[in-house]
Amino acid sequence: MKKILFIINRKAGTDREKRLEDAISRHFPPARFDVSITHLAYLGHGADLAREAVKNGVHTVVAVGGDGSINEIAQGLVDSDTALAILPLGSGNGLARALKIPLDVNKALNLIVANKQRAIDVGYANEHLFLSNAGVGFDALIAEQFRHTAKRGLSGYAKLVLKSFTSYQPASYTIDIDGETLREKAFLLTVANGNQFGYEFKLAPAASVFDGQLDLCIMPPVRFYHLLPVSICSLLGNIDKTRFMKHFTGRDITVSSEGLQYLQVDGDAVPLSAGGTVRLRVHPQAIKVVVND
Repeated sequence: MKKILFIINRKAGTDREKRLEDAISRHFPPARFDVSITHLAYLGHGADLAREAVKNGVHTVVAVGGDGSINEIAQGLVDSDTALAILPLGSGNGLARALKIPLDVNKALNLIVANKQRAIDVGYANEHLFLSNAGVGFDALIAEQFRHTAKRGLSGYAKLVLKSFTSYQPASYTIDIDGETLREKAFLLTVANGNQFGYEFKLAPAASVFDGQLDLCIMPPVRFYHLLPVSICSLLGNIDKTRFMKHFTGRDITVSSEGLQYLQVDGDAVPLSAGGTVRLRVHPQAIKVVVND
């Protein structure tokens, strides 16, 4: 009998949570599955729960929430035999979209029952794991501001972008990609593992969590009136073919710049220690994940 652990980020409200638990009961009958449900209680709890699940021989840990919750839970599953499954209930749902996991709860649960697994790569930015992307440019500034605002979702994110754009000064970066050095001034400097930034925005449309590589996306300084075409090209998935994006691939990338303060990993901001340097590297086939056909 397969042990399944659902770890829920409790932000959905009691009514929705009750409907979710009823749906889990329908899809995972006790005769076939040993199901447990628990909830995130503190920062880092997801990683602790996942590590405990590995020790207890849990077959699949289901992350119920958004990219931040999924990232936290994934940290405890690296290089283990316990698989990660995703029930996407966040806003951007970057990894779920990259893996073509349905945003509909019942369809996502059917996928978990079907249990088709593949090993995906993860990235590390210094010591911080990322599944979708990590960045040190304008996106890192917005991520830092976003964590202090009550307005969530795409509209809250867009409002911060418009508010902060005119005062943002693109930085100059020294970049080492697998031993080759670049020097670039950039508005955005993002390293992608998957092709999704969230909300169907794609900075690296050809990136894959299965290819053993990271995709470096460099957006040169842009004008305010470029924001609309940049957004449209990102949604259409062809920004890598425009003048708005320089694209490189590699396995080990080091980025240095004076005054680097913040790093974003999967949309969450983390402060950088002194030194202004970030090393980004890929860890191939690090986590087994339940995927779509």
